Amino acid sequence: MPRVLVSGLATLLAAAALPLAVCMLLLPVRGTLAETNAALIVMLVVVAVAAFGNRGAAVITALSAAVSFVFFFATPYASFTYIDNPDDAITAGLLLVVGLSVSQLARRYNRERAIATTLQRSLLPQVLPDTSAVRAAYRYVPAEAGVGGDWFDLIPLPGFRTALVVGDVVGRGLSSAVTMGRLRTAVRNFSTLDLPPDELLARLDEVVIQMDAEAGASEDGIVAATCLYAIYDPVSCSCAMARAGHFPPAIVHPDGRAEILDLPECPPLGIGGLRFEAVERQLPEGTQLVLYTDGLIEDRHRDICTGLKLLRDALFGAADPEETCETILKAVLPARPVDDVALLIARTRAFPRDRTAEWDIPASPAAVPALRAEVSPKLADWNLGEAAFITELMLSELATNAIRYGAPPIHLRLLRETNLVMEISDGSSTTPHLRYAAATDEGGRGIFLVAQFAERWGTRFTPTGKIVWAEQAAPSVSVAPVLASVA
Repeated sequence: MPRVLVSGLATLLAAAALPLAVCMLLLPVRGTLAETNAALIVMLVVVAVAAFGNRGAAVITALSAAVSFVFFFATPYASFTYIDNPDDAITAGLLLVVGLSVSQLARRYNRERAIATTLQRSLLPQVLPDTSAVRAAYRYVPAEAGVGGDWFDLIPLPGFRTALVVGDVVGRGLSSAVTMGRLRTAVRNFSTLDLPPDELLARLDEVVIQMDAEAGASEDGIVAATCLYAIYDPVSCSCAMARAGHFPPAIVHPDGRAEILDLPECPPLGIGGLRFEAVERQLPEGTQLVLYTDGLIEDRHRDICTGLKLLRDALFGAADPEETCETILKAVLPARPVDDVALLIARTRAFPRDRTAEWDIPASPAAVPALRAEVSPKLADWNLGEAAFITELMLSELATNAIRYGAPPIHLRLLRETNLVMEISDGSSTTPHLRYAAATDEGGRGIFLVAQFAERWGTRFTPTGKIVWAEQAAPSVSVAPVLASVA
């Protein structure tokens, strides 16, 4: 007989025997125990079985409870066909009805909770991407009270940079999980625009306001959330961060010292009309950046300052992100968390200097041939001779555009990893656009050629202008072992 069938039959037999066993245990006090109290005790047994969510077992338990109550308390030692007290029959019927009703409610509750939990987990990242910028680890601890709206993410960005984000939607339940998924999707979409943290939070704030307006004026429709967004650049070893109503991150220095960063406290998402402020901080190679949600810190048995102190003490001397996650959960996590906990830890890496090359470009078209002549030996040194023609072609187009339509200073940077990234910066905020030139047009083909030859290309703005970048595959030499050795 199949094991599943045997297990199912055993469950049904246990469900039928449980009310009978309870009634037999109550026999010694039958004379002093009121029938109402006996009915309540048996009813609690039915409710307890129904809470497990097995509908068949709940139905069997309800039937067994009704029959056992009638036999042991309504007509003891008599016939089932003779009941001298109509109230006993009503009580037995109520036992059956309540048992069936509770089993149905328990089944619906468990089904809705399973749907909400499945939805929530499907909206969270299952595996963090491996990037050149950080080595990351995460933990997610659901609350005992129900499904919440905490989320986290790690997003690779152009130029081998990495964005780290944690957030929390106020409230719990299926609606919070859905809102969390929408906000995480919005953050990923905005990250493709390569926005700095403060601008991304401003756009996310508009999304929350729009979601709140769509939800209506009901109390259940109010949408509020907090978020912390950070971008780490392994070339400059700098990290730009901004928070919207969220707890500040913690860092562990390479020497083991831990501190809670003092970031400007900005309003939660959904307020509107207020600006967000970003802060840039140098994070040397080997620094751990710790992002978390409020469920880790807040607890009814301690204040927030105590929770932050426990976190800082737990981080002292931490080295490996995975071990740090476990240490934090053991030392800081409340015994019975009333809110979800999302924890994201990233250990920074530095981009190898021998895989970086930079040139200043004079603001003259005549400088482009000389620039190609200087770049060609570097490509050969990186074993990219086969890609030299395409690289020099894209370089000519991007450099010429920057000279003709941009503003000084103009700068070229090449980054060599498993891909080759070309970045040309200038002091103008004019954005190049992809055009499809006609056969009679004299210009308009430069960016089109770049888009054809590059795997990806785009523009990101800086405080002093913009950077136009293009990325192409360069798999002949991998620096992954180099980056792994410094992790």
